[in-house]
Formats: sequence, structure tokens, C-alpha cells
Amino acid sequence: MDLSLTEEQKILQQRVREFAKKELEPIALELDEREEFPVEIFKKAAKLGLTGMTVPTKYGGAGFNKVGYVIAIEELARACPSTGGIIAGHNSLACECLQHFASEEQKKRYLPPLAKGEKVGALALTEANAGSDAAALETTAVKAETIIY
Repeated sequence: MDLSLTEEQKILQQRVREFAKKELEPIALELDEREEFPVEIFKKAAKLGLTGMTVPTKYGGAGFNKVGYVIAIEELARACPSTGGIIAGHNSLACECLQHFASEEQKKRYLPPLAKGEKVGALALTEANAGSDAAALETTAVKAETIIY
């Protein structure tokens, strides 16, 4: 089995590595110390297609496979682990869930702005007694006829 990277994957790796070295390495420690979300970095990553890595092109994404996605996250995290985590979470927790579980109407509505980096995807997970320990959550879902806002 040949596990060598394809030419496309090598190009992706080099581009993301250059981006990470130029944009992330110089400010990574500062971002972590200030506990700051890197808004400008996120926008720049979006221009490279990193905010919609595996999102199909028909929804505005880059259409990469999982290997390409992992290559990009590895390069980002090498320079700035927190930013790598932000981009990974955006892609996996938001974009991937929508790709697999959303209706076509929801995909058309939500994937394009996420893939283009116009919106930031995240996961909110906390409870008073559990913090962010998913295994300790006590909330349960109940199917209802009417949604009350």
C-alpha cells in the first residue's frame, strides 16, 4: 500500500505550512496568553479554503477528502495548536455534522457561509453540574409538537 501524498496533497501541505509559518507562528503565544479568538486569521484561513475543507464545492467548500483535511490541521496546529483546534472544530463540529445530518434545505442555507468563513461554527457544551464533561450531562431531549422560543 502506497501511503505517499498525492501532488495535490503536497501542494496543500506546502501552502498551509507557509500560511501557518507567516501568519500563526509570530502571534501564537500572544493569542494564547490573551485567550483571544483570531478573527483576522480565521478570515485569512477562509480565503485559503480552510474553513470548508471537506465541504463539497456545490456548497462553497474546498471539497478535500479527509487526508487533505488532516494535512491542513496538522500544519496549522504545528504553528498554533489553539488555531488548529478552532479550524478543526469549525470543520468537524459544524460543517461535518451539517453535511451528514442536515436536510438539503439546511445544507444550502448553512454550509455556504460556514465554508466561506462568513460564520463561525462551534459546539456549545456546558451544564452547571457537568461543565464541559459530555459524559456527565444531565439534560435530555423531549420531542414536542410545538417549539416555544
